[in-house]
Amino acid sequence: MKRHIAAYLVAFTITYVVSGFSRTVWAQAAPPKQAVVETSAGTFVVDLSPAAAPNQAAYFIKTAAEGGYDGTIFHRMVPGGMVQGGDPLSRDPSKRDAYGTGGLNAVKDDPPAPKMIRGSIAGVTVPGKANSAGAQFFIVLADQPTLDGKYTVFGQVSDGMEVLMKISSTPVDAGGLATERVEIRRVTIRDTPPEPFVTETAEELGRYKAVLDTSEGPITIEFFTDKAPDTVRQFMRMAAAGVYTGMAFHRVAPGFVIQTGAEGTRASAFTEKQRQLVRPLAPEFNDTKHEKGIVSMARGSEPGSATTSFFICTGTSPALDGQYTAFGRVIDGMPAVEAIEKAPRNDETPIARIDLRTIRIEKK
Repeated sequence: MKRHIAAYLVAFTITYVVSGFSRTVWAQAAPPKQAVVETSAGTFVVDLSPAAAPNQAAYFIKTAAEGGYDGTIFHRMVPGGMVQGGDPLSRDPSKRDAYGTGGLNAVKDDPPAPKMIRGSIAGVTVPGKANSAGAQFFIVLADQPTLDGKYTVFGQVSDGMEVLMKISSTPVDAGGLATERVEIRRVTIRDTPPEPFVTETAEELGRYKAVLDTSEGPITIEFFTDKAPDTVRQFMRMAAAGVYTGMAFHRVAPGFVIQTGAEGTRASAFTEKQRQLVRPLAPEFNDTKHEKGIVSMARGSEPGSATTSFFICTGTSPALDGQYTAFGRVIDGMPAVEAIEKAPRNDETPIARIDLRTIRIEKK
């Protein structure tokens, strides 16, 4: 359920000392930047937006570079609605009554954002006072239309929303102040890394292999980029994002297949970023024969229903030919495949868990 939070951002008294304003002209050719925020509850990543909010973004980067956020806390939160932090006073538990009043009046106003959408990070201001933002910020965890056009948004959370949702559930007192400390340990500014396996050609993708780290040993797969390029690309992107980390082989059918990659076998839930990456795959049925060692995407009754689950053939199965997207072949590690195939089972379900710890994408 969406929680509206405007009252929580303005309903407290602010004392302040006027200081110099920060105004920075950004180099037009500067690469896009991210802030990696390490907290005692986990890490989240913000895509910064200096074009939309040059002054606030510059001040945030400057404060982070100087260690200005280290040891501060998220001092105000609404469950599922927002979290607020960055006050330098919050380093000191004895100053709790003043939390929310520090680190302000340092930034010249940028234009307010027309929309305050889920994941927006904005500067905290003194209600009704121009040029009053500073180090403090808040992040909304649901769309907040009541805040549209009122605050300067200087970034968007691109990873770690589940961490922020956890922080938002921190206990608070009657005034909305946190009663437990969730510390910001460090904020690191970095160039935004390129998304892996998005722009590579099929030929370039073919220079990689996948290594499945299983509890029975490693299994190495080469890809059929000439026959199923879109499937290979998506598989590589999911593997690189950790989608397959902590899964298990849930199906063992001797002489037929061993199967893994089902979401329900994962030791922990997908992160929001991983969840956004998972999608149905268009079929790329091809002329590959389903023989021992061939790797194909599993699917339901609909041809385009494959998502994450895949299988490795342990025998020849002509009935699968042209009906499932074959996208690779085991080139090393067949002893591990055979060990999984021999595992004790009830029907086709292994009795003991057979781990797929992770999948690494490596250059050949």
